[in-house]
Amino acid sequence: MKPEETVFHEITLQDKAWMDQKFAEDDRNACEYSFANNFMWRNVYQVRVAELHGCLVVRFIDGEIHCFSFPVGNGDKKAAVEELLAICHEEGIQLLIAPASEQDRAQMLEWFPGRFLIEGDRNDYDYIYAREKLATLAGKKLHGKRNHIARFKDSGDWSYEPMTAENIEECRTMTYTWIHMREEKWNEEMNQEISVLHEAFDHMQELGLVGGVLRRDGQIVAFSIGERLNSETFVVHFEKAYPDLQGAYPMINQQFVLHECEGYAYVNREEDTGDPGLRKAKLSYYPDILLPKYELEESGVVYADPKRDAPYIQEIWQKCFGDEEDYIQFYLKHRMTRENMLVIFRDGRPVAMASFLPVQYLCNGAYVDARYVYAVATLPEYRGQKLAEQILRFAEEKYQVPLILSPAEESLIRYYENLGFKNAFQGERKNVSGSDITALEVKDTEPVACMEPVTPEEYVRIRDEKCAKEGYVHWDVDAVSYAMELAASCGGGTAAVSCEDKNTRNEQEDDRDILMYDIREKELVILETTLSDDALSQVLPQLMEETGTSAASYGRERGMIWLPKTMADLPVAGDGYLALTLG
Repeated sequence: MKPEETVFHEITLQDKAWMDQKFAEDDRNACEYSFANNFMWRNVYQVRVAELHGCLVVRFIDGEIHCFSFPVGNGDKKAAVEELLAICHEEGIQLLIAPASEQDRAQMLEWFPGRFLIEGDRNDYDYIYAREKLATLAGKKLHGKRNHIARFKDSGDWSYEPMTAENIEECRTMTYTWIHMREEKWNEEMNQEISVLHEAFDHMQELGLVGGVLRRDGQIVAFSIGERLNSETFVVHFEKAYPDLQGAYPMINQQFVLHECEGYAYVNREEDTGDPGLRKAKLSYYPDILLPKYELEESGVVYADPKRDAPYIQEIWQKCFGDEEDYIQFYLKHRMTRENMLVIFRDGRPVAMASFLPVQYLCNGAYVDARYVYAVATLPEYRGQKLAEQILRFAEEKYQVPLILSPAEESLIRYYENLGFKNAFQGERKNVSGSDITALEVKDTEPVACMEPVTPEEYVRIRDEKCAKEGYVHWDVDAVSYAMELAASCGGGTAAVSCEDKNTRNEQEDDRDILMYDIREKELVILETTLSDDALSQVLPQLMEETGTSAASYGRERGMIWLPKTMADLPVAGDGYLALTLG
């Protein structure tokens, strides 16, 4: 008999009392933490429950995915996780815990450093609103909701009533009409939701659910069902209204909160599951809390935590690259997030790392999501274990998007080729110094370049307009903002460049170019420019004089790309455009 079978059992109504007690001990405000929610979904996800070390743990099975809730209650949560690890190892699977709160995340980083990949799922975040906001719909932002409700009330013949044994069958019948009205959009997830809804109809009283019904001309046109979630929050599990009836949804929303949520400070309206229409609808009520929820997956490669792991990252960086502490700190502050640097732990600390920064890659005429790989490094004393390769292989499998990088040294090209990377971005740096500067001086008969301040938004727009072609790497405004600030911190700058008089320029036809540079030991380093070599020759002497530099370099860094299997047959543009390497 497997260990799981000795402790976990199918959830039944007899589990309600002890599970309610455990939920109350933690008083969590995520929608999953209620007995009714777990019971109603028991058939869809084969829900099992157990008490481990004084904690409640719920197990879900969805196809090949086995998932456990974070331990709930006043028991020994760490011991409960350790037992879950033992159960999963006996079964030959990796432990996956979800959902977990912000506090759970911090606790797991302390208890099990380097053992769990922890990431948030925006599609699973709960929308939580102040009860008073939903009840009154006061303020300019919710003016549209009030207008929709006014249109619903125009008929004059409407009423609200609690859901009871007398009207629940009418609600059940209404769902069949609702399904028919949405049959063009129907899918398996909707089938599952309807089956769960009918579980709610069947067990309203036993589960402690509360419902509300909206009628128009005597017919039910909307209903809502929810329950007490914790000491200050009510959760709405279901809300159905005829989609072609103006104002029906905002009306049942408001009336249900008015009548059934008195005494609560907040109303949790659950997640949007990534559905664009549902997300727009939930955001239109302006949530007071967008509650993060995390997945914690046992893994040999994990995300570095910006706070806890920063000293170790800095040590790896300095030993491997020799960069100044100020630069490293600048990068960690502005570019490192909770979910873009992968590391491997050994001896209780990170010893190998690589950043994976989000970019977009123009491939086969369309932009696709990609990752720029930066700062691949392993502490010298841990080399020879192929840790960097493990991180890259993990990233390939996890992200399933193109990976782009610029090898720091020529010797690394063969290494990356052996990992499946292909040369995709041609690069060459040119140097100007000494007598070359005199040759580049601007003649009196030629127009003097006008350099003006440029915003990150303008920079991105000009860059896209001038450079976008097959194999182009697009950086977003946040990335360019970082690059501009970094350049400025190195004595450099960023400008929009034009050889035209700005007073006579046609503002409808912005033909300016961009130029970003920094200063390195009296050398002017052009990080990126869309100027032609001829145009740049008119700018360099002027810029070198202003910056007091005696030499300059310009051009592009070479780069490589790895494509996932789904894109493996696509041709790689050998002359793609990378330019900025925004670490």
